[in-house]
Amino acid sequence: MRGASSICTVNAYSGRLAGRVALVTGASRGIGLGIAQRLVAEGARVGLTARHPEALAEAVAALGGPGHAVAVAGRADDAAHRAEAVARLAEAFGPVDVLVNNAGINPAYGPLATLDLAAARKILDVNLIGALGWVQEVYAAGMAQHGGCVVNVSSVAALAPPAGIAFYGVSKAALNHLTACLAAELAPAVRVNAVAPGVVKTRFAAALYEGREAEVAATYPLGRLGVPQDVAGAVAFLASPDADWITGQTIVCDGGATLTGRGVE
Repeated sequence: MRGASSICTVNAYSGRLAGRVALVTGASRGIGLGIAQRLVAEGARVGLTARHPEALAEAVAALGGPGHAVAVAGRADDAAHRAEAVARLAEAFGPVDVLVNNAGINPAYGPLATLDLAAARKILDVNLIGALGWVQEVYAAGMAQHGGCVVNVSSVAALAPPAGIAFYGVSKAALNHLTACLAAELAPAVRVNAVAPGVVKTRFAAALYEGREAEVAATYPLGRLGVPQDVAGAVAFLASPDADWITGQTIVCDGGATLTGRGVE
């Protein structure tokens, strides 16, 4: 698997996204950065958002610099930040053609019976309301007129009750339904789909596999955990002309984990 520097300098892909402008939220590391790398490798120019300016600056450098990427720091649940990010990206590269709603949080672990309701509201604000807010922002800023696509990053936690992170799963189940509803409402100008990953080796998911990676991977039919590039490939497909007749779908990208009934544990 190529690293960040080579994936942006070697023309390893088809150029399916040449001339497209993409916005990826939660893109300073992990799955979001992997998605941004793939989109750039396929010819897109990208805008990145995340909370920490230093990490975003490193990500922009890894993507080849300001000719390929721009970044705006802020919180996904902040309407002013969303407006600024979309405006800055339009100023740099043009209106958004592809929105990838990747930003997500899970500040709570444990049973629903004792879940802190403030944490529950925060999860919904970022994972669901924030995602809708980004769609509204890019739609109003030109996507309604020139068309485009949205890819929401969901989770297999949405498909069956996950131990310890149940409300995160609830938020992602709602995101899957939001995906279908938006696809119906925004067609034919805008396609809206989602990708639902299993456990991917990132800092965000570390608690689900650290210290027992071989044990968790053994429950996956394909014999390994995911890496960001696995999700990035699915997102790039859904963002490309190859998926022009696909909308309202959630594609499971989990190494076969849900086939065994294990999913996220």
